[in-house]
Amino acid sequence: MGGPGAPDPGVIVHGGSLVQAAALFPDAPAPWIDLSTGINPHPHTRRPTPSALLTRLPEPARHARLCAVAAETWGVAPGAEVVAAPGTQILLAQVMMLARPTSARPARTMILAPTYAGHADAARVAGHEVICHQAATPDDLAALADADVAVVVNPNNPDGRVTGRAALLRLAEALARKGGLLVVDEAFIDACPAAESLAGDVGRDDLGGALVVLRSFGKFYGLAGVRLGFAIAAPAQAARLNAILGPWAVSGPAVEYGLAALQDDAWRNAMIRRLTAEAARLDQRLAAAGLAATGDVSLFRLVRHPRAHDLFVALGRRGLWVRRFEAISGVGCDAIRIGLPPDKTATHRLDSALQEFSSTI
Repeated sequence: MGGPGAPDPGVIVHGGSLVQAAALFPDAPAPWIDLSTGINPHPHTRRPTPSALLTRLPEPARHARLCAVAAETWGVAPGAEVVAAPGTQILLAQVMMLARPTSARPARTMILAPTYAGHADAARVAGHEVICHQAATPDDLAALADADVAVVVNPNNPDGRVTGRAALLRLAEALARKGGLLVVDEAFIDACPAAESLAGDVGRDDLGGALVVLRSFGKFYGLAGVRLGFAIAAPAQAARLNAILGPWAVSGPAVEYGLAALQDDAWRNAMIRRLTAEAARLDQRLAAAGLAATGDVSLFRLVRHPRAHDLFVALGRRGLWVRRFEAISGVGCDAIRIGLPPDKTATHRLDSALQEFSSTI
């Protein structure tokens, strides 16, 4: 696959490494255009003044205000609390520590797969047994009720599948009856109008502490470098997470970036419409090149194709960095994930690369 002289992409654990891109494709035109991460290419633009924020410790009152604003924005119920952290990634292993195994054996974590590998890594760090479960349909979650911790990424990364809210709640109820925990990672849900968030269900009396929802900030708001993420949990679990994180877990600038963006309803609503339209145009470009895209997340599309490596190379040689997935289970071929082009220059490069690739099919 790829033909003579095609670079070997190696193991690409995360998107976003333009150093790796330049090493693989040293003759590609500059600047590189990063379509590998699924981060909004149109970031929120209201910038807080940073000077005093960089010379003082973050004010606890502002941190508390950020959590309150996040709760209001996402419809969090009064029986739940929002925990802010320096990125959702740092919360993954900490949430695993909330598990209560039902016997002397290590806690068993079952993950709806294929999905983001960080959850399995975090469960292993926490000492859990890890089982990756492939469901016949997105709503086929019954097997996950055998777990101490069940993990569902919704909408899923990298294929954009959506698991129905009703199915997730049935799983949460089953786990609640046995003292288990359902972790729903909603990192991309802001950019997925068809998805139904469980943020408002955390803390329900019948669920107790059986449901934790993770929310990202940097992906939808296009500010990944701010490093801000959230967990929505029942009060006792939120207290444990806050104790682990300790004081001043979120920087002063990150708090203010979060407050400015989360309160900007007009920007959020306009951006959802814009991303939906741009994703539809990306689908059209891919279809014109003979490529079928999947996913309900407007920030990225997954393309499965037997010649995905060739497509990866065609894009890379034109300075377009995308995420390659080798032999995704259940797919039978390689796949790449493509984010939205940020501007006309990126769109022109993408069109040229797709035309070059389609001419060889």
